[in-house]
Formats: sequence, structure tokens, C-alpha cells
Amino acid sequence: MQIKGNVFIVTGGASGLGEGTARMLAGAGGRVVIADMQADKGEAVARDIGGVFVKCDVSSEADGQAAVAKATSLGKLAGLVNCAGIAPAEKTVGKSGPHKLDVYTRTIMVNLVGSFNMIRLAADAMSKNEPEATGERGVLISTASIAAYDGQIGQAAYAASKGGVVGMTLPIARDLAKSGIRNMTIAPGIFGTPMLFGMPKEVQDALAAGVPFPSRLGTPEDYAKLVRHILENDMLNGEVIRLDGAIRLAPK
Repeated sequence: MQIKGNVFIVTGGASGLGEGTARMLAGAGGRVVIADMQADKGEAVARDIGGVFVKCDVSSEADGQAAVAKATSLGKLAGLVNCAGIAPAEKTVGKSGPHKLDVYTRTIMVNLVGSFNMIRLAADAMSKNEPEATGERGVLISTASIAAYDGQIGQAAYAASKGGVVGMTLPIARDLAKSGIRNMTIAPGIFGTPMLFGMPKEVQDALAAGVPFPSRLGTPEDYAKLVRHILENDMLNGEVIRLDGAIRLAPK
């Protein structure tokens, strides 16, 4: 998949992993549609990279359709990178009682249903593309987490949502194989994103020190490098890649 001259949607592109990916794609000559709820940040990033911002709740069918329509109006929609997500922390039963059901439901809706919503809509548009010489029409990349495998205390909702993203990776790739559309997932480890920077500094330092090698926080640039490789290597399909420096999370 060539980046230059093609159009890409990046959900959650206003900050963190999504912003790093949007900047990489624009730097490689792609047209980028940033689909995010953060209007001020999203518009600022879009201006900076020569892209387009669309306010989008990924769990909304109408918002997803609007983002895809904007992308296809700019040219050939060749890729979708799902980075939008939320990460609440709440125990199944805590000091104030049982886990709030609306928090659990919202996490599933944004992280899992939202990812699938954008995948299905983008894939429908991609299926109408003229194929490349290889037969390829598009690439879909979603973001899971190592919490899908090593969920910690307080991560029941988050781990469930990311486990769902992992679980649907292969069947979606199989569904879309005849259309020449690849589907991949990245499962990041401990990354320096706005979610993590909201934690106390000593917690951040402890998390970084727990990564075997390299013993540091991952960066949006690290994530974007893998996105680029997935786009350009057409044998990568139906797989989840852990991007985590070999860390395995302890219970807490």
C-alpha cells in the first residue's frame, strides 16, 4: 500500500498515538482525515499537517459515515487507523459497591463497537476502490492493548473491550480477503500518551522501569513506525502485534 497520494482516516488523531500516526502519514505524502471528539486539538493538528478534521464519536453510525464521506471526497480511501479509545479504572466490586454498568457499557461502545463501526464503514468504501497491482484495495489497523492479555486490577472494562478488538481481528481479515482489504491490530504496551500522563509521575516512572528492554515508555512515533510497516508489507494480515518491549503486566 502506497501512502503518498492516498487518503487515510485516523480516529483519535488529535492526540497520543493517533496524532503520531497522522503526522507520520502526512509526512509520507498521505491526505489525513482526523476523526476525533476534541475539536480544538483536532483542528490544530489538521492545520499543522495539511489534513482535515471531522468531529466524530466513533460509536455513532452517522458520525462514522460523515468521516468516511469526507475521506472519499478527498481521493482514494486507502487506510483506516483506529486509535480512539477510553481507559477507565474501576474494580468489579469496590469501596462504593459494584462496577458502574454505564462505565462498562461506555468503554465497550467506544473501544470495541466504535472500532468495528469505523472498520465496517471504511471497508465498504474501500471495497469500491480500483485494486492495486497486488489486488489490494485498503488496509485497516486497530489498536488493542496488552491489557487484552494481562489485564490488571481495575481494568475489567478496558481489558474486555481490547480483548474484543483482538478477537475480531482474524474473522474480519477473513471476511474482507476477497475484497483485497487487510485487517491488522496493534497491542501497545506502556506508552507515553495523555491517558498515562494523567497518572502521578512516580507511577509513570515505575511503569517505564518495568519494561525489560528498552526500559522506557513507548512513544507515538514508535507506534507510527509499526503502522507504516503494516501498510507497506502486504503479507501482514489477520494478526495482532504486541508492541511492548517484552513487558508482561503484574496484577497491579
